[in-house]
Amino acid sequence: MHVSRVLYALPVCLSILTATHAFADTTLFTALDDPSSAKKPFEGNAQAGYNAQSGNSSNSALMASTTMTWFHPETAYSLWGTANNTKSGDTRSSEKYQAGGRSRYNVNPDNYLFGQANWLNDRYGGYDSRTTATAGYGRQIWSDPEQDLRVEFGPGVRHDEYYGGGRSTRGLAYGAANYAYQLTKNAQFTQGVSALANDQTTLNSETALNVGINDAFSLRLSYNVVYNTEPPASAPKKTDTTTAVTLRYNM
Repeated sequence: MHVSRVLYALPVCLSILTATHAFADTTLFTALDDPSSAKKPFEGNAQAGYNAQSGNSSNSALMASTTMTWFHPETAYSLWGTANNTKSGDTRSSEKYQAGGRSRYNVNPDNYLFGQANWLNDRYGGYDSRTTATAGYGRQIWSDPEQDLRVEFGPGVRHDEYYGGGRSTRGLAYGAANYAYQLTKNAQFTQGVSALANDQTTLNSETALNVGINDAFSLRLSYNVVYNTEPPASAPKKTDTTTAVTLRYNM
C-alpha cells in the first residue's frame, strides 16, 4: 500500500475502508435491547466522520450514524439512523440514508414481543425508497454479563420504489438472531444475522468487535454482508459487503 493511501485513510477512522456496493438494507438491528438486563434507563452512541482530499486527486467521504435505546421495566424503545456519502472526482459513488425504530415488550424473562420499521434511500443500490415493517415473537436464550443471545421471527411487509422506475408492495417472513460475548472487560464480540423472505430472499450478516478506549469512546471493527437473490435491475450484483473501522462516542 502506498504511503499516500495510508495517510489518506488515517484521518477517517469513522469512514468505510472497503466497500463493494450493490445493495443495502436496514433489517438487521444488533443493539442489545433487553430491558431486564439494562443497567441504566438510556444507552446510545453517535459517530461521524468526514474526509476530503484535493490536488492531484479529488475525493471526499462523509459518514454519520446514531443508535439510541430507552429502557423501562418491561419495554425498550430504539431509534437509529445512518448517512453515507462518497465522491471521487466529479463522480458520486455512494449516497445512502437510513432510519428506523423498534419496540420490545418482555412478556416474561425468556419471551418477548417486538415491532420494528425501517426506511432506506440508496439510489446507487437501486432504491429510491425501501420501507420495511415487521412484528412478532422473540426468545431470549441467554442474558447475562458474559453473553447475550436472542432469536426472533414474525410476518412483515415491504414497499419498494426502484431507482430505475416501478414499485412493489409484498408481504414477507422475517427471522433474526443476535449474539454478544464479552471477551474482556473492554472488548465485546457481536454477531447478527437476519432474513427477509417471500418470492425473493434478503440475507443480512454483521460481525463486529467493540473495544472500549475509555468511558466515553470505543473503537468498533465491523464486517457486513447483504445478499439479495433478486436485486434491482439498476444494481444487479447480488452481494454487498462493507468493512468499517469506527470511533464511537458512547452517550
